[in-house]
Amino acid sequence: MSAALSESERRVWLRLARAPNIGPVTFAQLLARFGSASAALEEVPRLARRGGGEAVKLPSEADARRELEALEKLGARLIASCEPAFPRGLSALVAPPPVIAVLGHGVLLGREMIAMVGARNASALGRKFAQTLAGDLGAAGLVVVSGMARGIDTAAHEGSLKSGTCAVVAGGIDVIYPQENTGLYQRIKEQGVLISEMPPSQPPQARHFPRRNRLISGLARGVIVVEAAQGSGSLITANFALEQNREVFAVPGSPLDPRAKGTNRLLRQGAVLTETAEDVLTVLKPILGGDFREPERGPAEIPSGVSEAEVDRIRAAVEEALGPSPVGVDELIRLCGAPASAVLTVLLEMELAGRLERHPGNKVSWR
Repeated sequence: MSAALSESERRVWLRLARAPNIGPVTFAQLLARFGSASAALEEVPRLARRGGGEAVKLPSEADARRELEALEKLGARLIASCEPAFPRGLSALVAPPPVIAVLGHGVLLGREMIAMVGARNASALGRKFAQTLAGDLGAAGLVVVSGMARGIDTAAHEGSLKSGTCAVVAGGIDVIYPQENTGLYQRIKEQGVLISEMPPSQPPQARHFPRRNRLISGLARGVIVVEAAQGSGSLITANFALEQNREVFAVPGSPLDPRAKGTNRLLRQGAVLTETAEDVLTVLKPILGGDFREPERGPAEIPSGVSEAEVDRIRAAVEEALGPSPVGVDELIRLCGAPASAVLTVLLEMELAGRLERHPGNKVSWR
C-alpha cells in the first residue's frame, strides 16, 4: 500500500525526476532496476558514461529545496506517483509522470474525469457545443479536464467551472499560456484544479505539449474531440487515449470544414459518435468507479541480474539497428536477437547519455 513520502524522500524523488534525460519511462525503469530513487540517483552518472555520454550534472539537494519552496509560495504542492493522493488514472499508466505539481482544489483529482479537446481556431458553434456539453457532463458528476488552450479547451473549462474542471498546463504551474486566458487561469485556480509535470516558471516548449496531452487523456475515462484538423494536437491526445485503453468520442462535422477532417476520421476508425452528454454517459457508466484498465503493453522492467558483460556484447548491434526513424522496442529486440533485458539496458544507458529519443507507442530513435 502506498504511503506519503517524507520530505527528505520527496527531495530525492524530485532530484531523480529532474535529472537530465530522465522521462517517465526511464524513471520507472530505474526504480524497477535499483529499487529506490536514492539508489537510482547514485547510479545515473555511471550508466550515462556507459551509454557514451559526458558527465551528468544531477540536480542538487538545494535545487530540490528551491523548487519545493517555490511551489509552497504559490500555494501549490508536489505529489509523487507513489503517493496515495496521486490521481488514479495517471497511476494506471505504464509509466506515470514521476511527479506533478497541483494548484487549487486537489480533491477534484479524486473524482471521475472526462477529457475534452479540440481546435484552437474553433468555430463559434464548436465552442458553444463544447461549453454546453462540458456543463452537461459536469452536472452528471464528471470533472472535465482539458489543456487550457484557446478555442475548444477554453470553452470546455468555462462550461464546467461550477461543477469541477481540471487544467493540465504544458509549462510550469505558474505560467499562464496563452496570456489571453489569464482570467480563466485565475478562475480555475479558485474553483478548479491545475496540474503540471514541469518545474515552476518553466515556459512551455513544443516538446512539452505531447507530454501534457498524455496526462490529459491519462487522467480521464475517455477523450472527447470536438473539432480537429488533420495533424491536430487533439488527435495526438486521442492516440494517447487509445494506447492507454481509454474511450474515444468524436463530434461529427461538415465535410467542407477542415476542422472536421480529424474528428470524422476518428469516427471512421471507431470513435463513439457524440451529439449529447448521454452519448458519453451511456459508454462510461458501466466502468465508472472501477479500476482503470491497464494498457496491453509497455516498457518492460529491467531485471537487476543482467550482466554488464552481456550488455556490452550486444551494444553495437543495438546501436546499428537504431536509426533516425522511430522503431518499436519489441522490433528492436527481435532484430538484435538478444535477451530483452540486455537490449533494454543498452537503451536505458543511451537515453541517460542523451543519445536516445523515446516516442509514443513504445518506439525509440537516435536523438
